[in-house]
Amino acid sequence: MEAEFRARAACPPAKERETPPSSPAAASPAEDAPLLLGDGVVRRRAMRERFAERSVSFRRDVGHAAAETFLLTRLTFTLLRYLGIGYKWIRQFLALCCYALLLMPGFIQVLYYYFFSSQVLRSVVYGEQPRNRLDLYIPAGSTGLKPVVAFVTGGAWTIGYKGWGALLGRRLAERGILVACLDYRNFPQGTIGDMVEDVSQGISFVCNNIARYGGDPERIYLVGQSAGAHIAACTLVKRAIKECGEGDTSNWSVGQLKAFFGISGGYNLLNLVDHFHKRGLYRSLFLSIMEGEESLRKFSPQVLVKDVAVRSAVSLLPHIILFHGTSDCSIPHAESEAFLDTLQQRGAKVDLFLYQGKTHTDLFLQDPLRGGRDKMLEEIVAMIHKDDPSESTQAIDVPVARRLVPEFMLKLAGRVSPF
Repeated sequence: MEAEFRARAACPPAKERETPPSSPAAASPAEDAPLLLGDGVVRRRAMRERFAERSVSFRRDVGHAAAETFLLTRLTFTLLRYLGIGYKWIRQFLALCCYALLLMPGFIQVLYYYFFSSQVLRSVVYGEQPRNRLDLYIPAGSTGLKPVVAFVTGGAWTIGYKGWGALLGRRLAERGILVACLDYRNFPQGTIGDMVEDVSQGISFVCNNIARYGGDPERIYLVGQSAGAHIAACTLVKRAIKECGEGDTSNWSVGQLKAFFGISGGYNLLNLVDHFHKRGLYRSLFLSIMEGEESLRKFSPQVLVKDVAVRSAVSLLPHIILFHGTSDCSIPHAESEAFLDTLQQRGAKVDLFLYQGKTHTDLFLQDPLRGGRDKMLEEIVAMIHKDDPSESTQAIDVPVARRLVPEFMLKLAGRVSPF
């Protein structure tokens, strides 16, 4: 026992031993340890902050979508009270469901792009009224200011929505063009006067703010499709008349627009009342949208242009290019032809492209979903890029668009289409 005690005394436990002073080199790792730990904490904190920001953004988007869904649902029921439940509307609704189902493979891909692409900036506020929002489609990897398209979607003045422009926005953005798709109040939330006011406000926002998003304020083009073409044309003509009479260019000027592209539009409502009534957009509803029969003339661009008193205003209009399919049953191509004749008689610069056998939705929807060459899109891009050879070359180098919907489904959709 005494020997064991002496051995332990000679060799004390490790914790009792004196630790030799460490050299500076040996202390360095120990000193670095808290720093490394601090870096990890900072990284984790940054990750948590990014996650929190994304969560807030996601909750905001979900809340906005829920609010819009509630609003649209309420307005739909209000609209149904105007329409009543008749055979024509039931048939049109069923046809619309079949049409949408057949094109669903393409719609799903476009929706994915719309909600998840970093090139899409959704719901930018441009005014104080309900639905004063716009979506921006920004070209990827672009340098310098890009030409801009302000697009007004269609929807029979009742179901228009900025999201309908996602496919056109994507195709144009691929070709180096920044696209702003404008939303606006639809009936019964607003009447035609409100729609024109909203679109004018949206154009004003684009003219005055688009440079912040990479757009060139010196190269802005206005595009409208179907009811959107009518609203855009009304906005353009009324603005020209106002500038000519009052010289008011406080918000935006017609001269800031390089051209107007009207796709499958109607420009003389006096000729369309009975036509729409036969197709289910009943006269009483249509007149409610247009603020009464007495307002049909003042919201018909063709009629306004015919007025001798506004001859000088016509000279302010930009180049107008009209597109229409010869098999369009929703709005006959005679509407674009008559508008062309009237504008030419008044000395405006105007062109018309007719597409044989194309329906109301072929130019805007089925043809882009088909992939390959899109003649109307090529005409629009060529017109926009014609003054800039470098961007024209970029547009040509864009790969051919791939097909989003099989051909047999597109043909079936064309057969059952209610448009």
